[in-house]
Amino acid sequence: MNGNMNGNMNGNMNGDRHHPEGSVVIIGAGTQGRRLAYMWSRRGGPVSLIDLQEQQLKDGLKYVQKLRTEANDLPGSWGEVRISHPSSLGSVLKDAWLVIECVPERLPLKQEVITQIDYLAPEKVVIASNSSSYGIGEILVGLNLKHKNRVLSAHCYWPPETTAIEIMGHDETDESLISLVLDQCRVHGFSPFHVRQNSIGYIYNRIWAAIKRETLLALSEGVCTPQEVDAIFKDVLKSPKGPCEMMDVVGLDVVLDIENHYANTRSGVPIEPRDYLRKMIKKGGLGVKSGHGFYDYKDTDGEIRS
Repeated sequence: MNGNMNGNMNGNMNGDRHHPEGSVVIIGAGTQGRRLAYMWSRRGGPVSLIDLQEQQLKDGLKYVQKLRTEANDLPGSWGEVRISHPSSLGSVLKDAWLVIECVPERLPLKQEVITQIDYLAPEKVVIASNSSSYGIGEILVGLNLKHKNRVLSAHCYWPPETTAIEIMGHDETDESLISLVLDQCRVHGFSPFHVRQNSIGYIYNRIWAAIKRETLLALSEGVCTPQEVDAIFKDVLKSPKGPCEMMDVVGLDVVLDIENHYANTRSGVPIEPRDYLRKMIKKGGLGVKSGHGFYDYKDTDGEIRS
């Protein structure tokens, strides 16, 4: 399948550090992938969005257009967003400078995708993982890649509302590529942070994991309700959303995957928060994307039903 969303600029750029030549390829058109397609196309550069599911691709394009309609960027600055099936990956990568995997948080799947990209992509292409729980060093364990030095983590949160993105290499990552990606993230409206050492959870997620875990533990013990957790959190920290609202946005299945990973890599992680999530998921509560989680939602935009 192929399709596109046209911008008014062709995205041709000089091949230097400030304007690398080629497109950005994003594998996975889900919640993160479609938001990344918006971000990486907002300065005129072309983006290819790849997914197995045709409906996911169509929904991804619609969402990019929705974000563009809501944006304050100057008209004419958008790059073309093309959609393709994974069977076209080899040809798509020939014209890329960066490829980002945004597949679900399952380590074997991420390893399979990274291996395939490394096999198909020309040597000049930078390979990035958007994984929220697996650092690139963990993903590469046991993989026999041709060019390990071009692989890194580029983990974002909730762009364009939250523009933070964490860039982390591994022992063999080319430092010049980290600098390149940091520069290009700034150009495209991200707020990049360099994670200088291998860190499970990067910077922010290490702190956020503790907040999520204690929230779920308090709920499992009957200490409070989700509404009360969020209300006191917002009152004290003056944040727009509380922990339960934020977990609903991320997806409770994703939260559980991440918590399982922490439990597998660290000692002393309590099981009660994971059991609490499993009960909610078993009842179909995934958060915003399923219409209900800690809250009930009117639609997938995340407006809480009163």
